[in-house]
Amino acid sequence: MRCFTKYIFGMLFAISLLVGLFWASFASAKTSQAERKSAQKYASIIIDADSLEILHARNIDQHRYPASLTKMMTLYLTFDALERREISLDEALPISKFAAQTPPMRLGLKAGQTITVEQAIQALIIRSANDVAVVLAERLGGSTHEFAEAMTAKAHSLGMQSSVFQNPHGLPNPNQVTTARDMAKLSDALLRNHRKYYPYFSRQHFTYHGQRYKSFNRLLGSVKGVDGFKTGYTNASGYNLVISAKRDQHRIIAIVMGGASGLSRDKHMAQLLERGFEVIQNKKDTHVKFALKANEVKTIRKILPVPTKTGRFQNAAYKMAPHKSVAFPAHIQVQAQVQAQVQTPIQAHVQGWAIQIGAYADARQAQHIAQMVLADPQYAISGAFPHIIPVQRSAGYIYRARLLGFTQESATKTCNMLAAQRKSCLVVAP
Repeated sequence: MRCFTKYIFGMLFAISLLVGLFWASFASAKTSQAERKSAQKYASIIIDADSLEILHARNIDQHRYPASLTKMMTLYLTFDALERREISLDEALPISKFAAQTPPMRLGLKAGQTITVEQAIQALIIRSANDVAVVLAERLGGSTHEFAEAMTAKAHSLGMQSSVFQNPHGLPNPNQVTTARDMAKLSDALLRNHRKYYPYFSRQHFTYHGQRYKSFNRLLGSVKGVDGFKTGYTNASGYNLVISAKRDQHRIIAIVMGGASGLSRDKHMAQLLERGFEVIQNKKDTHVKFALKANEVKTIRKILPVPTKTGRFQNAAYKMAPHKSVAFPAHIQVQAQVQAQVQTPIQAHVQGWAIQIGAYADARQAQHIAQMVLADPQYAISGAFPHIIPVQRSAGYIYRARLLGFTQESATKTCNMLAAQRKSCLVVAP
């Protein structure tokens, strides 16, 4: 009997050992598979923010999904609009039904409520709120689709030639892509062109309607010198992170894309920051000096079809004024020549390429801006004419100021000139 008991215990021990080995092997295989997938998404770059010297580079010209790093471009265009005084920090932005229905991460906005521009900025940076990104897109671009076109145009004007944006928040879209190098260019542009707004990226908390939100950027306050920028994550992108840090009067920008987890990404980023500052301190030759905006490897992507300009954003809170009977609302007095320049989509299409130079709350202001750009000799615009498009919103109308009659080459050239002067411009295809 005693031998039989020993035999049973021995068998149970052997079985438990085999089961343990099986699960250990299975877990190891799953870990290895996750690591392989992460490696396929991985990219990283470190640059000296003063000289734009690349201090470290891995897969920097390969397409990656930006996820919520997208909101850095949404914020860039918001800061542009603030500088042009098209909006103000205390302006109350209405929440549309479309914005309120945006999938998480979100602030939980309700249709009919409002949020100020400054609250929206903090919500994007700290909460990474997708619904708030839509609110800003609707205010600045008229619709999320047209705002995404403006985002792509701005990206290209900043030298981000491999980036395409399809939405303002970074929710999954197979055609929304960027590269680590391009994200470094955007980070540099934010620091150089909108430094006065950079302190927003340093904030670790934000309160809205009595609820306090904590930043997802866990390196703020925990790694020496780190003072800003943004996290991002989707299943397709992996864990992304853009960081700026300053030590001993030296600033670096570091990007990690495709991390396997938030914890491993943060740990790796901390290591990259140490490496970057070590390179600067020791003045090591990286052999790729001043290469951020030079010697790029051209990425190959399919040419996306140019979307039509009608019927793309229809909901109860925001819709285009019907083109078949375009008219300004009766309560707004518009000069006759402005009214005459509102055309149908067919007439606009005949005129070829166009540029959009802003969206304004007042029709006369839109007309005035269009006429000023048209008459300015430095742009040498010939054969173009103003085209004012009224767009109905729940809180009233906005007016898009466009110039029609360009070729693709002349539209791009004019927009580049305007962008170089930090003025709004969007190339509009026929």
